[in-house]
Amino acid sequence: MTPAELSLAVLRAVHRAVDAGELSVAVPARAVVAPPGPGGCGDYATNVALQLARPAGRPSRQVAEILRPHLTDVDGIAGVEISGPGFLNITLDGGAEALVRDILRRGGRYGYVDEPSGRIQQLHYPCEVRAAVSGQVLAGILRSQRILVRTSCETELDPAWAEPLGVTVDAHGRPGAPDPLDVNLRPVPAPEDPTPLGRDAARWALLHPAPHHRPRITAEHLVQRESNPLFRVRYAHARTQALSRNAADLGFGSAPGDVRPQGPSRFRPTVTGNPTSTSTLTSTYASTVPSTYTATVTKTAAPATATAATATATAVKADSTSLLTALADYPPALATAANHHSPDRLARQLVLVADAFLRYQEATRILPFGDEKPSAAHRARLALAEAAGTVLAGGLSLLGIDAPEHL
Repeated sequence: MTPAELSLAVLRAVHRAVDAGELSVAVPARAVVAPPGPGGCGDYATNVALQLARPAGRPSRQVAEILRPHLTDVDGIAGVEISGPGFLNITLDGGAEALVRDILRRGGRYGYVDEPSGRIQQLHYPCEVRAAVSGQVLAGILRSQRILVRTSCETELDPAWAEPLGVTVDAHGRPGAPDPLDVNLRPVPAPEDPTPLGRDAARWALLHPAPHHRPRITAEHLVQRESNPLFRVRYAHARTQALSRNAADLGFGSAPGDVRPQGPSRFRPTVTGNPTSTSTLTSTYASTVPSTYTATVTKTAAPATATAATATATAVKADSTSLLTALADYPPALATAANHHSPDRLARQLVLVADAFLRYQEATRILPFGDEKPSAAHRARLALAEAAGTVLAGGLSLLGIDAPEHL
């Protein structure tokens, strides 16, 4: 169950409570689901009961008690607990493990549609570098959704930029009479030649902005710092590959499962309430959901207390849930990019995945430390990291950008 599907399930639960006469409220247009905050549990939490308390004329916790049985009956939900003033904490039925297994099984085709859509589209665009790159990438995204597509450019491609950027097109020339299947792509043109940036940075510079935004053809796409989203995406992928290599050197592999530590922890997390205060790489994803926090991990030689172990498990759970949410949102983002003819939506989703992974690895001891033996939790964390790398590699491939093994 994806976060979007869970949000709809929450709204349907409200609807059923209203139909049963248990609540007298207007069903809201949307229900926010997010990783549970401190004191929460499960895979996701929603504040819909707090949202409905005033119009229902009831305490928020009482509203949560009314909604709880309507959620526990939903297929894919293993349990629902109430915390605090009325937060509904939802545990999915094997959702995290199933998601990671599905990603690793499908590999680079995760997010692709299996059944033919029955749709056909003709993409036509001017012979301009941004339009041609966007058209080529959009064609690949449409094909991932099993849409038959053909591309055409008004004139022949200029080899000065087509060859170094790896741009191809199916046909040249203007189409005849307008056809309902035609899609005319006319993004804001590039202000200058992007080829000096090199293939990867040039393609990112053209694809990351929305089509109606003017692309920035500057060296900022080449710098290796956190302000550069392309660097964060490529660095995150390289880190996933390094983790797999290091695990192999230690003699163990990945296995999807529970990422939380079992037993005492060797390191003590310091949990802060600011979702963008990490000392390394900040995440735009964390700031989009409520009650999300980051954890900065500080090693200590002293044995961890029970409180520290609990905090560690909570921190690992919160950051892994953020990453799982970003991974689960990848197929809908791919479908949206196809439906809106906007490759930038795919690029932005890759940034969300990369930021969520970098926050996860910053807060989590993915590999054993010192003389620690590999545990089931280590194997599960490695599997989650490999799933993130799989999604990043697949998305970069659709954009025509290299996913580096080392960086």
